[in-house]
Amino acid sequence: MAAKVTHAAKVGLFVVLSGSALYGIYRTVSREVGTSSSYTVHGYVKDATGLASHSRVTIAGIPVGSIDGIRLERGLARIDVRMRSDTPLYTNATIGKRAASLLGENVIVLTPGTPDTAALKDGDEIHTVVEETSMSQIMEEVKEIADRVKDVATQLAKSVGTETGGQNIRLILQNLAEATDALNKTINENRIYINTALKNVASITTHADPQIARILDNVRVVTEDVRGLTASAGGGRQSGELRETVERINRATKSLESALGHVDRVVARVDRGEGTLGRLSKDDALINEVQGAAEGVGEFVGGIQRLQTVVGLRSDYNFLANTIKSYVEVRLQPREDKYYLIELINDPRGKTSFSQVDVDTTNPRDPAHYRTIMTTTTDAFRFSLQFARRLGPFTGRFGIKESTGGIGLDIHLFGNRLEVVQDIFGFAEEVQPRYRIYFGYEFIKRLWLLGGVDHLFLGNRRDYFLGLQLRFNDEDLKTILPFVPTGAAK
Repeated sequence: MAAKVTHAAKVGLFVVLSGSALYGIYRTVSREVGTSSSYTVHGYVKDATGLASHSRVTIAGIPVGSIDGIRLERGLARIDVRMRSDTPLYTNATIGKRAASLLGENVIVLTPGTPDTAALKDGDEIHTVVEETSMSQIMEEVKEIADRVKDVATQLAKSVGTETGGQNIRLILQNLAEATDALNKTINENRIYINTALKNVASITTHADPQIARILDNVRVVTEDVRGLTASAGGGRQSGELRETVERINRATKSLESALGHVDRVVARVDRGEGTLGRLSKDDALINEVQGAAEGVGEFVGGIQRLQTVVGLRSDYNFLANTIKSYVEVRLQPREDKYYLIELINDPRGKTSFSQVDVDTTNPRDPAHYRTIMTTTTDAFRFSLQFARRLGPFTGRFGIKESTGGIGLDIHLFGNRLEVVQDIFGFAEEVQPRYRIYFGYEFIKRLWLLGGVDHLFLGNRRDYFLGLQLRFNDEDLKTILPFVPTGAAK
C-alpha cells in the first residue's frame, strides 16, 4: 500500500513540476496569455499579406500588443489588435502595415495619437490607415517606364531610321537651300530700292537734329533711371532689384541649358542602345529576362510571407516504465492545408535495432545451418521527418516516425482545440508494428494536455502516458531559415 502511495505521489509531483515549468516558458514566449489587463481595437487595411495571428504590433519599434485576429469584412482585411492597458490609443491614432525584413515579414505599426483627443475603448475602430508602397507596385511602375521608353525608341526609329525618313530629311534640306537662294535673288533684284530707302533715312536724320537731340535727352533720363534701379543702395557693393532679377534669370538659363544638355545626351544613349534603358528599349530578350526575374522574386517573397513556423515543446510521463520522454517539434507550414514536421525525441528506452546472421558450421554439436537474430538497444536520439496534408477535419502524415518508416492520421474537433492522433511505425523493431493513439486538448491558449496508449498491439510493451505540450508560432525562426548555409546540413 505504501509503495502505491509513493508511486502516485511521484506522478503527481511530476505533473505539477512539468506544468509549472511549461507555464513559465509559456509566459516568457507569450506575455499576453492569461492577462486580463488589455483591450482590443480594430482597423481595416486593403492587403493583409504577410500578417499572421498573434504576430507583434509595435509603436516606434517597441512591441505593445499582438494581432488577435484577421478576417474579411466589407471587402477589406479587418485586423483585431489586442493592446496592453498601459499603452493608450486616441481617436487620431493611425494603423498601417510595414515590412519588418527583406524576406517579406510584415508587422502592424501604430501611432498612438495625441492626448488632447478622446481615448479609444475596447472594441473601438482606428479610422486612419497609413498605406505603404509594396514591392509589387514598384515593379509595376518600373515595367511601365520601360514600356514607355521602348515606345519612344520605336517611334523614333520609325520616323528617322527608315528609308522614307531619310528621304524626308533630304527634302527638308533641299527646301531650305532653295529658300536661301530665293532670298538672295530677292535682295539683288531690290538693291536700288534699298539704296533709295537708306538715302531717305539719311536725309531725315540730317534735318531732324533738334528732334534727335530731345530723343537722346529722353534716352539719357531713362538710362539714369535704369542705373538707379540697378545700382546698389550702399555704394555699389550690393546689386539692386533689377540686377538681382537679371542675375537670377541668367542662372536659371544656365541651369536650363545644362539640364537640356544632359537630356540630349541621355536620349542619344537610349537611341544608340547604350546603358540600362537603352538595352531595355532595344533588346527584347533582356526585357523578358527582367520580367521573369521580377516574377520569380515576387513568388519567392510571397512564399516566405505565407510560411509559418510552429514550435512544440513536449514532455510525457510513461506510467508503467516510470520514465519521461521529451520531444522538440518544428512545423514548417507554407499553407493552411499542409506542413512539414521535424521532430527530435529523447526516449529513455533507447533506439532498438535488429540484425540477422545465417551460420553454416561443421560442428557436430550444432545444426549444419542455423540463424542468429541479435537485438541491439542504444542510447540515441530518435527523429521524425514527415509530410502532412489536411482534408477537412482529417490530417494524413507520411514519412519517418521516430527513426523508422511510419504513417499517421489526425482528427481535429471543436475548432481545432481537440485532437485525436494515431501513429503506426516501427515495422522493423517487432513482429507487429508499433501503434500509438492519444488525445490532445488545448485547455489554455497554446498549452495542450495529452494522454494515450503506446504499443497498443504488444501486451509486454504496452504503456500509458500523460504529458503537456507548449505549441506556439515563432516568427523569428522564420526570418533566419532562408539564410541557413547549405553546408550546415552536411
